[in-house]
Amino acid sequence: MLMQNNNENTTAGKTKAGYAAIIGKPNAGKSTLLNSIIGTKLSIITPKPQTTRKRVLGICTEGNTQIVFIDTPGVLNPKYEMQSNMMGYVHTSIEEADCIILIYDVTKFNVSQPIPPELYNFFKDENKPIILLLNKIDLLKDSKDVLPLIKYFDESKMFKEIVPISALKEKQLYKRIINIISNYMPEGEFFYDEDLLSTQPERFFVSEIIRENIFLSYSDEVPYSTEVAIVEFKEREFGKWFINAEIIVERDTQKKIIIGKDGEKLKRILEISRKQIEEHLDHPVYLEAFVKVRDKWRDKPNMLRSFGY
Repeated sequence: MLMQNNNENTTAGKTKAGYAAIIGKPNAGKSTLLNSIIGTKLSIITPKPQTTRKRVLGICTEGNTQIVFIDTPGVLNPKYEMQSNMMGYVHTSIEEADCIILIYDVTKFNVSQPIPPELYNFFKDENKPIILLLNKIDLLKDSKDVLPLIKYFDESKMFKEIVPISALKEKQLYKRIINIISNYMPEGEFFYDEDLLSTQPERFFVSEIIRENIFLSYSDEVPYSTEVAIVEFKEREFGKWFINAEIIVERDTQKKIIIGKDGEKLKRILEISRKQIEEHLDHPVYLEAFVKVRDKWRDKPNMLRSFGY
């Protein structure tokens, strides 16, 4: 679990608490938004689509309001059982949420199909408030180009709020978004301790750090065919903590690519990951990993369950 370093919040008087599900197409900026709001890296980010595979909770407690953000996988048409499970996370997150945050990449706007049907189907029948965030406005040739999009989506009457943002570059995004979403949170007691930032265990963050570096270091199908499982995580009273991981791939050829000539590629991945894990845990670690082949693991329910899908 991740905790804030300090706490200046007060819960005097009535409190509000609720869940906000962040949904959108792959690479729309959902994870960037969550990390920006929480102020730390909870979700891994790469230029490749489909980086986020599971739900990631980010807890933001500001004054008398606690918002539990749910980062979800990018909405797509599933090709594998794993992707079907990923879309199940999106459905569940929307069902649990008090409001829905739809993050939309303005550079992908297409007047003939503004919202792809696979995405629209997730929220078309929802009676919950939907906040539309028009993201990546910094990539538009002219900032005024966002105005027709605001007008278009406003006329659709689907959204309670329409907010143009730059999740990557906007420094005051945190305050703007929190103030807007707070209006849609119900009154109630906080769900979590005010200092808590996430409920995910450290094993989750460690496996995600390794997987992120695989996404950043390999191309083609290799990252998408890879899963990382933490086999051992030993916190020792003295000395380095011990972490043993398995990197799962689907074919022997992928295993060879991951390992590289004389194992140099894998060694480099583990060295980069080890440094990032130590920074995250604030403790030295010994990290080892072995690459294993599990044929068509993305389509095998039993194996998917063992990996937490």
